[in-house]
Amino acid sequence: MNENSPSNGEEPPSCGALDSLKTFKSASRGFWSDVPDADWNNWRWQLKHRVTSLEQLQRLMPSLTPEEYAGTRLANTKLALAITPYFFNLIDPADENCPIRRQVVPRLEETRSAPWEMSDPCGEDSHSPVPGLVHRYPDRVLFLVTDRCAAYCRYCTRSRLVSNAAGYDFHPEFDRQIQYIREHPEVRDVLLSGGDPLLFSDEKLEHLLAQLRAIPHVEFVRIGTRIPIFLPQRITPELCAMLQQFHPLLISIHSNHPRELTTEARDALGRLADAGVPLGNQSVLLRHVNDDLTVMKALVQKLLLCRVKPYYIYQCDLISGSAHLRASVRRGLGIMEGLRGHTTGYAVPQYVIDAPGGGGKVPINPDYLLSRNADRVVIRNFEGRIFEYPEAADGSPLESPPGEIEEPELLETAT
Repeated sequence: MNENSPSNGEEPPSCGALDSLKTFKSASRGFWSDVPDADWNNWRWQLKHRVTSLEQLQRLMPSLTPEEYAGTRLANTKLALAITPYFFNLIDPADENCPIRRQVVPRLEETRSAPWEMSDPCGEDSHSPVPGLVHRYPDRVLFLVTDRCAAYCRYCTRSRLVSNAAGYDFHPEFDRQIQYIREHPEVRDVLLSGGDPLLFSDEKLEHLLAQLRAIPHVEFVRIGTRIPIFLPQRITPELCAMLQQFHPLLISIHSNHPRELTTEARDALGRLADAGVPLGNQSVLLRHVNDDLTVMKALVQKLLLCRVKPYYIYQCDLISGSAHLRASVRRGLGIMEGLRGHTTGYAVPQYVIDAPGGGGKVPINPDYLLSRNADRVVIRNFEGRIFEYPEAADGSPLESPPGEIEEPELLETAT
C-alpha cells in the first residue's frame, strides 16, 4: 500500500540519518559575516536587508538554475520574493533540490496552472462576511491582519493576497472585524493570521489582542506565524512578556524541514514556551522537501525537543502554480503509516486535506478500521496485526462473545 511504512518489509529509517537531521546547528552568518552582532540579532535589521531582487539573489547564489532565474524574474507578478539573511544562510547553494531553497526561491513552474488549481483553494473569500475576516467554522473565525510576511513561501495558500504582488489590494478593517466578533457570541476562538501577525510592533499587537480579549465570549486567541522559523530574532523577551498578559493564548508555527530548527529557532521557541504559550506546528507536505519518512520523523521528534507539538500535516492546497511542489496523498499516507506506532504519539500529527473550494479540513488516515458488523469492530495495528473489539451494531454491550472471524481475507491483506 505504501512505500514508506516499515511494516511492509523494508528496512527502517537509518538511525544515523535520523540523528544527523535531529542535530541542532546554528545558522551561519555567510555573506553577512562582517555584520555586527547588534545588527544581526535585530529583527528590523533582518527585515531591512532581505533578499528581494533577482540581482541580489544571483549575486549571493550564482548557481541559480534556468528555472529559478526565469521564475525570479517573474516573481513579483504573483508572489513577491523575500528571504531574510538568517533564513537564506540555511540554503545549500550547491543543491538544486535543497529543501530550504525549494520553499523560498521562485521557479518558472509557478507560472503554469492546471484547470483544477485555484487562486483561493480554501474558499476563504466566499466565507468572508467583512473584509479580512473568514467565518467558515461554527465557533471560530480567521482574522487576517496583514498581507506581509518575513519571507514568502512559494506554495502559499494566500499568494493571491500575501505581498500584494498580484494586486489583491488587501485592506483589513479592524474595527469592522472586531465588531463582527462582538455581534456573534458563537465565536469563542479567534485565529490571527495573514501574512504574519508577529511582524506588528509589540504595541500594535498588544492593542489588537487587548480588544479581542475584552470580548466576553472570546475564550482564547491563536496566532499563526512562521516568524520563529524565518526570523527568530523577533521573539524577544519583551514580546514574550507582552503576550503573557493574554492567556489563554496559543501559537501555531510553521516548520517543514528539520534543518529549519536551528539553535536560534529552538531558543526563540523556548522563550515562548517559558512564557506559558502552548505551541503547535503545522507542516505542508512538499515534494523533495519533507515527503520522506526519515525527514518527517526527524522533524516531528525535533519539534518536541523544541517544546512544540506536531499538530497538522497539510496536503499542499491546489494553489495555482504549485504542482511542482505537491507530493501525492499516497505518499502522505505512507508517511503517516511510518509514524503511527513507530514514534511517540505526541509526535504524530493529523494529516489533513483542506477540501478544495471551502470544505474545511478533512482528516486523512491509513485504513486501521477494517470492518464493522453486528457483533464486533475489526481493526489492525501499526504492525499489520488484526484485532477484534466486541460491540453490538447499536453500540450496546454484548451478552455473548462474537463468533469466529468470518473475513479470512483480512488476515491476508494485513501481512
